[in-house]
Amino acid sequence: MNALQLDQLRTLVAVVDLGSFEAAAAHLHITQSAVSQRIRALEESAGRILVRRERPVTATGSGETVLRTARQMLHLEESLAGELDDLGSGQDPIVLAVACNSDSLSTWFLDAMTEVHDGGRVVFDIRREDESLSSELLRRGEVMAAVTSQSQPVQGCRALPLGSMRYLACASPGFVARHLREGTTTAALGRAPIVDFDRSDGHQNHHYRRLARREPTGPRHFIPSSHDHVRAIVAGLGWGLIPEQLATPWLVSGEIVEVSPDRPLDVPLFWQHWKLQSPDLDALTAAVLGTARTELRI
Repeated sequence: MNALQLDQLRTLVAVVDLGSFEAAAAHLHITQSAVSQRIRALEESAGRILVRRERPVTATGSGETVLRTARQMLHLEESLAGELDDLGSGQDPIVLAVACNSDSLSTWFLDAMTEVHDGGRVVFDIRREDESLSSELLRRGEVMAAVTSQSQPVQGCRALPLGSMRYLACASPGFVARHLREGTTTAALGRAPIVDFDRSDGHQNHHYRRLARREPTGPRHFIPSSHDHVRAIVAGLGWGLIPEQLATPWLVSGEIVEVSPDRPLDVPLFWQHWKLQSPDLDALTAAVLGTARTELRI
């Protein structure tokens, strides 16, 4: 492969992120013909087709590999410019693209972001994704770091243990009175309504399989917001797993109770990030590890 050209790599990123050659041209302030020429030249250099020319434009398998390298090189370019200059003289902030699950965002991850943002150099592009799926965004080169439940490092990445997020199976007292009158037996719990975060949320199924070695059969609600997921359980729509940090105030007030008090679910989390010498990514990694030590269970 010939030497990579930053303008070609920047164009590849724009085409994939924005989904079309036209949108990339407008973003880069060049003609659509110039975008096509740059992508074609990059493909000729790589000897591979890098993008599927459809709507939206997507990266091929080879394109994902080049895309990951493109983002890394562009990030290093931004970091170098930031070190040689400062924001006061017009340098754009560094963008840190990170994948994070909703429960971490709602409980501890924002504290780490705030610590890094206080330096004034960075802005965040957070992609909300289930911890079981977030490493796929790393593999595709869409993010430079991720909170994930996957301990096996993605190629080109480092994986660091963060600790475990503890979940408690909870329901409202009214729900217990209606659906668990015979007690919180596994049979009754399996038939009772469930509140899932979304269709990727496997916590309720995993918890019930540990109790009964089978899937629950109760009807399901899908509430794709951490705080509204909790509110739905408090309101009595169903039972569900709630992060310990979010559940504690409601348990103290008596508005929810644990339905499996001796069986918390601990989900190990890992921080995966590019293997780059980047001051801003290093600062975020240090903040994430430090915050996790105080907020997660070791």
